[in-house]
Amino acid sequence: MKKKALSRFPNSDHENELKSQGYELIAGIDEVGRGALAGPVVASAVILPHPANLAWLGLVRDSKELTSRKRESLFDLINNEAVAVGIGIVPSQVIDSINILKATKLAMMQAVEKLPKQPHFLIIDRVTLSQCPIPQRGITRGDKLCLSIACASIIAKVTRDRMMEEFDQIYPGYGFAQHKGYGTGIHISCLQKLGPSPIHRLYFAPVRNLIASQSSGSLASGQPVSPTSLFNLTCVDTDEPMH
Repeated sequence: MKKKALSRFPNSDHENELKSQGYELIAGIDEVGRGALAGPVVASAVILPHPANLAWLGLVRDSKELTSRKRESLFDLINNEAVAVGIGIVPSQVIDSINILKATKLAMMQAVEKLPKQPHFLIIDRVTLSQCPIPQRGITRGDKLCLSIACASIIAKVTRDRMMEEFDQIYPGYGFAQHKGYGTGIHISCLQKLGPSPIHRLYFAPVRNLIASQSSGSLASGQPVSPTSLFNLTCVDTDEPMH
């Protein structure tokens, strides 16, 4: 007989432990967009009040486990009632130049720096920030376990989703509003049809492989091509509805 896995919701255990050690302002940090093929990586830092007696905190989950409507509602509540919220955004061009791990940590550093109050301790989903002098702890599955990290995941997710919806208007045809830049089948199909947009991450394998294959095809036909020229590729049937 299989044992049923115990479900565990985000709680304040880590924050309470650190409070007992004398740390007053504890910032939870998380990012979204690390695995996307297009768009920025976005991080958020959130400092919750202590004790956290807000009724709605019982609804907080890792952002991936919430509907968009619940995320939007919690986004407003967190912004209104947290002690402090900071957001960091690193665009695709920087991701390409320094790699996604460094870009993720840069976005997290930006989020900490934009907090209106200086935190005394950082709890971070998975990683640590070696360049940051503030005491810190990386927590595996922190977005599922720690309340302030889960709140940060919601702030980051809603912020990035809104950006991708705006990019959908600027670069139509890719479906950014639907898949938010992640490598879905529809996204890959649109990418093959239209070529990379200016917000695609050129060094991520699916995009890089597409550039290489299209370059090879152009060379075989005797026409030179460069990766940057693929930014200007358009499709003759862009007015055709996407399925």
